[in-house]
Amino acid sequence: MKLKFLLFTLLLSSFCFAQKATVSGLILDKEYDNEPLAFANVMLKGTSQGTSTDENGKYSLSVSAGNYTLVVGFLGYKTVEIPFTVKANEKKVINYTLETEGVMLEDIVLTATVTQESVKALLQEQQKSVEIKQSIGAEEISNKGISDVAAAVTKTTGITKQEGSGSIYVRGLGDRYNSTTMNGLPLPSNNPSRKNINLEIFSTDIVEYIGIDKTYNYKNYGDFAGANIDIVSKNYKGDGSLEVGTGMGANSNAVQQNKFFLQDGPSFLGFSNEPIPNDPLSGYNFSTSWDKQASTPVNSSFYIRGGDSYSFGDYSKISFFLNASFDNGYTYKEGVRRGSVNVQGLAIKNLNRKAYEYQTNSNAMANINYRINENHNIRINSMLINSATQKHEEFNGIIDANGSAQNGGGFIRRSTFDKTYLLVNQLLGDHKFGERTKFDWGLSYNTLTNVIPDRMQNTIVPFLYDDPSSRLVASDVNPSDNQRYYQEMTDDEIAGNFNLSYKFGKSENGDYKGKLIAGYSARYKEINFDATQINLAVTRSNFASQPTVDLNNLDGYFNQANLDANFFSLKTFRGDITNANALTPQNFNGQQIISAGFGAIEYQFTPKLYVIGAFRSEFIIQDIDYDTSLKQGKNKFDTMEYLPSLSAKYELNEKQNLKLAASKTYTLPQFKERAPFLYEEVGQSYFGNPFLYNSTDYNFDLKWEYFPKGGEVISLTGFGKYIQNPINEVTVASATNDISWVNSGEKAVGIGAELEIRKDIFSFEGSNDKKTNISSGLNVSYLHTNQDLDSEKVKKETNGLGVAFTNSNSRLTGASDLLVNADVSLNKSFSADQSLTATLSGAYFSDRIYALGVTGKGDLVDSDVIALDFILKFRLNKNLGFGLSAKNLTDPTIERKQNIQNVVVDSYKKGRNFSFSMKYSF
Repeated sequence: MKLKFLLFTLLLSSFCFAQKATVSGLILDKEYDNEPLAFANVMLKGTSQGTSTDENGKYSLSVSAGNYTLVVGFLGYKTVEIPFTVKANEKKVINYTLETEGVMLEDIVLTATVTQESVKALLQEQQKSVEIKQSIGAEEISNKGISDVAAAVTKTTGITKQEGSGSIYVRGLGDRYNSTTMNGLPLPSNNPSRKNINLEIFSTDIVEYIGIDKTYNYKNYGDFAGANIDIVSKNYKGDGSLEVGTGMGANSNAVQQNKFFLQDGPSFLGFSNEPIPNDPLSGYNFSTSWDKQASTPVNSSFYIRGGDSYSFGDYSKISFFLNASFDNGYTYKEGVRRGSVNVQGLAIKNLNRKAYEYQTNSNAMANINYRINENHNIRINSMLINSATQKHEEFNGIIDANGSAQNGGGFIRRSTFDKTYLLVNQLLGDHKFGERTKFDWGLSYNTLTNVIPDRMQNTIVPFLYDDPSSRLVASDVNPSDNQRYYQEMTDDEIAGNFNLSYKFGKSENGDYKGKLIAGYSARYKEINFDATQINLAVTRSNFASQPTVDLNNLDGYFNQANLDANFFSLKTFRGDITNANALTPQNFNGQQIISAGFGAIEYQFTPKLYVIGAFRSEFIIQDIDYDTSLKQGKNKFDTMEYLPSLSAKYELNEKQNLKLAASKTYTLPQFKERAPFLYEEVGQSYFGNPFLYNSTDYNFDLKWEYFPKGGEVISLTGFGKYIQNPINEVTVASATNDISWVNSGEKAVGIGAELEIRKDIFSFEGSNDKKTNISSGLNVSYLHTNQDLDSEKVKKETNGLGVAFTNSNSRLTGASDLLVNADVSLNKSFSADQSLTATLSGAYFSDRIYALGVTGKGDLVDSDVIALDFILKFRLNKNLGFGLSAKNLTDPTIERKQNIQNVVVDSYKKGRNFSFSMKYSF
């Protein structure tokens, strides 16, 4: 009986299998001499069944017998529909050669598609583009285990990240020279002293790819000299899916501490916002404790994401993508912190630092795409981010070599909770009117709130300043030595882009050789910054009777009883409760309006030569008014900028291009750089310069690129920058070594070269979907910069600000001479649903200047760093996957020196990070 049943089953299976048929073929690219077209989309119309061509242009679909329409398309190419009939067990072959919709000139702002997540598709896009561009997609981000956008962009040529922040340096040019957009629309900054938003707060879960334009694109705003980073959010297409994932990990430094300390108040999820107490000057009304709280330093993460799409009618389709995630992390740093280093090399402040940090990031995104028909498409994108950092720092040692704790024994504790809430709303559309005219547009409204609620700082010193063994008391040197600080910054921005293009010059074969583009973009930004600092000023006249302070029980001193006893008083910089304006916060308010029009001509002069000539003009208004402890007043300026640009591509052959780009741009100062507000850190203070003005930038690039095969590239780029009136961070000539920003000289020049190699080392394809591939990547960037420094120019332009530069010329601040990124990856498929990926990646950047030195003092220089990461991912089946990561394996010492005096002013190790993750797809 069992044998009969087995035979029946085999016969039934054979019958069912025989009813299946196969349709396969080869898709070619007419514009590239009928070369195979990789990653073209091949779908069966009216169904969810489809695939993409491989790197050799081949595709294959298994279908049942019947009548179908094959839909073949690719970004920038004419979509074709091919009706066909297939019989049971038949092997149908359908080949086709796709043509472009017009000229082979790509639009600069790309429309996201599923295939643009892969390395091969992005490299193919780079090859076809006239502009010099670079991208990193979701595939590469996943393989390298990258969790945030800041880390992702540093894997590309010529880009590094500033330690301790999400700010990036592009070819040695820092935050002020770069710009950040999402889907082509601007994003606000979450830090009042920064132009760009911290890229670390963007989880790579929401990214389809990140476009990096290191040459100027006329559709972007002209405040540019380094790069524009465009985060392209996921645009879901395909069948419905749902994926959940979780992970846990630890930092080697954090777990070695007997106790991990944080301040009282902030929550685990990072959504806290402790308000200023009612009547904070009338009594001791603070509800949170000064005493530190113990925590368990285990990192964790969780995400859920999914999407679906629905077709109706012949061409209409609606799709959506949803993502929600939360992750946190603990780190511990220990090292030296020195400040006010004089010409003789003596550090007035000489402290040992312990820093406990806890970070959270919550992210939610909803993306809806509605394809009305083949000519009209609307997209809505909304994203909510809540990012928080909690830092508890303790400093021990010499607070003032000429004053308090001059032989050691001093203690400073500073606990800071910094939270950013960002809401991004975007509406985008693209429309085609006939075969010649296309209209693209985008609108955005972004609102951001950054708060530092209830920052706590204590300064405790020996009662006898020169005797570290004497009893400890609260410092009476400065009213702000013990303080509570509350800060809030809001940034609201409305922006819009509108772009109309028209093709002309139709050739004999039906293609268009040229395109005219006209457009308009505008952005309106309002910034409001408020800060209130309540000083617990120790009473100097009562210093002799001050009670002893227990470092483990600061609440035992800072309380209502000691306030009543007049051991300390409550006041702001404006005064105590007797001053009606005492609680009026320090503030600055800014308004920025940019209105821009642009036009361009794209033309194919020969079968190999493509040129884009463009011109953009911008009218800029930047107003700021301020009322701070340093100054009260207003500062306004407006300017008109005229920005020509040129891009050209010459195809040496079907695999090699020569590209050129030249442009004029500008660099605006930021609001906090112009606001005379004093921001104090332990060992370093900053204040703004209201006399700052914009720089003018001239940019030139020449690039050769070679694409041996799909997924491989070898390129060499030479580039140059000429900057008039560059803005630099500078150490002001003062006893406290404060840092400000100035137009430091007449000009700065930067020249350099970049090399990128991405190559397969070994590739093998066996039977039953068994594949093995080993690939490697290397990118190297060398940069030489030089700028003249003119103290008299600065003094004249700033009404006497003292910046007696130590040197008459210097490198640009933030500029590393040498940047190197390298990686090697193993991708092995054991079956269609089981695979393993392992990636080892390393990075290096050489010394770079943090701030310029004055009055014989050396520059503050960040020392070189080598980092190494290892990522392992294993997909057990089509549903379940696991991951292991080990990051910062070299654990280098992060160090900042004052170079002439050769004094280390900041030093620590970040520790190694280890994590385990798991995901399940439904």
